[in-house]
Formats: sequence, C-alpha cells, structure tokens
Amino acid sequence: MANILVCDDDKDIVSAIEIYLLEDGHIIFKAYDGYQALDILEKEDIQLVILDIMMPEMSGIEVAGKIREKSEVPIIFLSAKSEESDKVDGLNAGGDDYVTKPFSPAELTARVRSNLRRYTQFGNNTESNNSHIYSAGALCINDESKSVTVDGEQVKLTPIEYNILLLLLKNKGTVFSTDKIFQSIWNETPIATDNTVAVHIRHIREKIEINPGQPKFLKVVWGVGYKIEDI
Repeated sequence: MANILVCDDDKDIVSAIEIYLLEDGHIIFKAYDGYQALDILEKEDIQLVILDIMMPEMSGIEVAGKIREKSEVPIIFLSAKSEESDKVDGLNAGGDDYVTKPFSPAELTARVRSNLRRYTQFGNNTESNNSHIYSAGALCINDESKSVTVDGEQVKLTPIEYNILLLLLKNKGTVFSTDKIFQSIWNETPIATDNTVAVHIRHIREKIEINPGQPKFLKVVWGVGYKIEDI
C-alpha cells in the first residue's frame, strides 16, 4: 500500500485511475492542476506521483521540475502524445516512467507496482553486518545505505539512476547495451529504448562526473553500449 498522488485536469481520468489503484489497496490523493499537486506534496507523505503533461496554467513538465527540487519520489507521466521526443522531454524533466493515453488499467497498475518496488528498495536503509560496497576510483556505492559518493561527497540520484549505476559498477569493465540496461532495470522487453536509457545516463554523468562531456567513470563504447571503467 502506498500514498499516490494523481494529477490531471480531466476529473474523469483521475476518478478512473483512483478506481484502478484503490483495488491494489493504495491511498489516493487527487489534484486537478499543478498548484494543487504541489500543495499536497508539501503536506502529505507521497510515495508516487502520476502526472498529466498537458495541463493549463502549469504543465506537468513544470510541476515535475519543482518536485525534483525537493524530492526523488517516482513520477509517472501521462500524455496523449506518443512521440519519442515527448517521452524524452518527460524523462529530462525528472520523470521515471511514461504512459500514453489511452492506457489499460493493467498497464498502469503494473507500472505503478514496478516504480514503487524500485523506490521501496532504494529507500531501504536497513543496516546489516555485511557491507555491500562497490567502487571505481573515487566513485563509491554502499548498497546497504543506498548512498553514492564521489571523492567522499554524497551524490543524490533517483531510484532508476541509482539502479543503472549500481548495475554498471557491480560489473566494472563489462559493456551493457541500452537494451540490456533497459531489460535489467525496467524488467520489460526493450523496444526503441535508446533515448530512454541515454537520458538517464546523461543525468547520472551530470551528477558524478567533473566534466560530463569527458567522463572519467561512465564511458560509452560507440555502437555497443555503456560501462564503468575499472579505475
């Protein structure tokens, strides 16, 4: 069970989504514009946001930008647009996933479960006697505390960014194609996923690299994929 915020200017869509997610036992908070959504996020402990892109006054893209200033809560964008560029815009704004209208209840609930699972695992800071530390030079992940540091300075990643970096760092020197990364992280069949993965890789580089244009840690192998250098 999770607290989920659903924001769409179409009240019928919000009501329909509420019905789907109530069946999974979630608590639903409803908003019909970006200002209402941000107000709810200030007051409530929200674990996932479902956010329409095309809204009056404040777009979903703008709302996501403001959310990302304070929180790494998963954001699933809703949009009537299905162009790859629109999906990239959503991911660039801080979105974790994207569902195109019209959508099936099964698809939406599956994506909600998947994103909540990643978020829950990301936020699980339970201590144990066994440390799980992976490093490459000054880059370090402690998978018990879910913390990432570069030169001892903590780096803030979203759950998806963290999982991608952990995958590559656990397998230093191994090149992963975009399809392999997508399949490993999203647990879905990869179909035209290059841009989706590339956006997240770029965000990771911006956070861990001194010069993202000349990365020290996260390297591209042109025509093949990505890897973490074994420094």
